[in-house]
Amino acid sequence: MNPEPMSERLPDTPAPSGRAPGTRVALTVMTTIFFMWGFITALNDVLIPHLKSVFTLSYTEVMLVQFTFFGAYFIMSLPSGKVLAHWGYRASIIIGLIVTGIGALLFLPAAQAQSYPLFLLAFFVLASGITLLQVAANPYVSLLGAARYASARLNLAQALNSLGTTIAPKLGGFLILSAAVLGATELAKLTPAAQAAYKAQQAHLVQGPYIGIAIVLFVLAIVVWLCRLPQLENTATADDSRHRFADALKLRRVWLGMLAIFVYVGAEVSIGSFMVNYLSLPDIGNMSEAAATGYVSLYWGGAMVGRFVGSALLTRIDTRKLLAFNAAIAALLVLTTMLTFGHVALWSVVAIGLFNSIMFPNIFTLGIEKFGPLTGKVSSLLVMAIVGGAIIPLAQGALADHVGVHHAYVLPLVCYLYIIYYGLKGSRVA
Repeated sequence: MNPEPMSERLPDTPAPSGRAPGTRVALTVMTTIFFMWGFITALNDVLIPHLKSVFTLSYTEVMLVQFTFFGAYFIMSLPSGKVLAHWGYRASIIIGLIVTGIGALLFLPAAQAQSYPLFLLAFFVLASGITLLQVAANPYVSLLGAARYASARLNLAQALNSLGTTIAPKLGGFLILSAAVLGATELAKLTPAAQAAYKAQQAHLVQGPYIGIAIVLFVLAIVVWLCRLPQLENTATADDSRHRFADALKLRRVWLGMLAIFVYVGAEVSIGSFMVNYLSLPDIGNMSEAAATGYVSLYWGGAMVGRFVGSALLTRIDTRKLLAFNAAIAALLVLTTMLTFGHVALWSVVAIGLFNSIMFPNIFTLGIEKFGPLTGKVSSLLVMAIVGGAIIPLAQGALADHVGVHHAYVLPLVCYLYIIYYGLKGSRVA
């Protein structure tokens, strides 16, 4: 028996049709939060080559950074959904900001001790806070106004997220990759005093940016606590006693949406994570790692531009068609970079960011469409699927160790092919 019709029998509580008092302030605060978690997430792309050099790691080993970071989404999504159901949007966002700030502070002892396991712990705590922010903020923004403009609103908020991802690689490259990194062999040649001085220098390079991040996050938590955000009652706590995660997991459309989020985030993160090392290859970009971070900024900057454009286009173009079109172009660009070298390979991989732009917010809004009181549960499950950012980069790292970074991009190609299917058919409400 096909369970899909069950989704249509769920009560579809309408989203607010107008702007509630404080909506503009709420959107301003939310977009600032989107900016911060985008900044934090993209900073991983700078730390990956840094940690790879400092700890002399293989591609598989260094991708444990993304495995740990995005693995937290899988582990913490359901607990985050329970926090949201119990405490509501405002308190959940405050808690998420505080936990994320604590995670940022954990980079201080990790850098001081030069301990890779401690770095991984810091990444996990940092991502746990962002998970709660994702679970609360994505549906909150989509519900702050008329339902037909939900995708446009979320694309606008995600555009600010992309502004953070655009700035982070360039700023992080300047602050973290500005000094030469010594390998294990070179480090062993130094005197104990020189080794201690070198480690202190490397620790300082990482500590500064994350101290600043922690301060901003704690300030944002205070701002949210002082602000009166509009109350939305048609998700999260609504009917929580009658509907469980098991009810959402019975629906085929939920699974298809989760898989779409899984492969999209996996592809996006894999491309960004490998880009510095990829563009440094002699037959691709033949540049330093610090110079390559500028192109990573362009990759994420393309996503920002695309989301601003997409926010306008989505008031006129069907969400599903635009999603499928962007996924098709992204797939063609991945195929191009795999089959070419030099400037063609370089610019085709950078251009993928422009077409990644509208994918996450569109998949997310289609994924929670018309689920009524189950929206909070479905939102948690979709955020859980962000674990694709942990699994796919790790798999691509293992592939790169065997066939090289160039050909390992076949994995994102497969991901985009599924998103084409999801846009055209998988997201349809029966």
